[in-house]
Amino acid sequence: MTRIGNSDLDVFPLSLGGNVFGWTADRDASFAVLDAFAEGGGDFIDTADAYSAWVPGNSGGESETIIGEWLASRKPEGVVVATKVSQHPDFRGLSAANVRNAAEASLGRLGVDAIDLYYAHFDDETVPLEETVGAFGQLVADGLVRHVAVSNYSAERIREWVEIAQRTGVALPVAVQPHYNLVHRNDVEETIIPVAEEFGLGLVPYYSLASGFLTGKYRSTDADGQGSPRATGAAKYATEAGLRIIDALEEIGNAHGASIAATSLAWLRAQPTVAAPIASASRVEQVADLLAGARLELAADEVGLLNRVSEWTPARA
Repeated sequence: MTRIGNSDLDVFPLSLGGNVFGWTADRDASFAVLDAFAEGGGDFIDTADAYSAWVPGNSGGESETIIGEWLASRKPEGVVVATKVSQHPDFRGLSAANVRNAAEASLGRLGVDAIDLYYAHFDDETVPLEETVGAFGQLVADGLVRHVAVSNYSAERIREWVEIAQRTGVALPVAVQPHYNLVHRNDVEETIIPVAEEFGLGLVPYYSLASGFLTGKYRSTDADGQGSPRATGAAKYATEAGLRIIDALEEIGNAHGASIAATSLAWLRAQPTVAAPIASASRVEQVADLLAGARLELAADEVGLLNRVSEWTPARA
């Protein structure tokens, strides 16, 4: 188990991504994935109110609804659910009224009394940050949210959020969700991790497997015919530098009897302040790699090798 930042949330060190529920995984497939994750010891699920509004015929909230139905059906103990606000078509932005209304809608879809971890999904600079911070703080005070978190915020805005919360005496954020993986390191390592260390925030990175590239499945920059909605996003990383990372992951994984995906997740877990990477599965057979990635411990020299092979030009150079 791992603790998320300065919270009291002790969770399995990998979060199951709910972005595929209602998209590439229908209700039955989603239930099967959730069952396999829970049976393997998983208890941390990540979603957002907007998932999966981008799918033709969907309106947003499909993922939360599926998770809520699964929770009602299975009644698992100790499951921690994180969700987010600001991108649902009916609840855009981070005004106080919208944050409240969106949270209440999410609670209804999830069928829970309180949201364990509630993220501001994307920064909304059209709303004074004091208003947003106060709205999140009020949700905690009212018992609708247990812990506050931010996603896709810059280091400067995270610092500003914390300072406002400290000054006004409302709940402090405990987690930050950035885009972070072996092919996307610079900004997080140079700006976000230092702030997380300073304020005791736990990182819960998304795109942990780079849209599937870090599974080793995509080794060509030609996404045509690869049969996955994510192929284009993954294939762009299949450059000479990207494939060197895959080769190193494969070498290290073979030494542990582990997959490329599990090894990539283990590297991410070894980074400072990381509590639990997020990774999704559309099919039951993909869950085993995620569970393995939560348990695999890499040696220092293996982490060092992956650091070197994935090193990029510093963002500030």
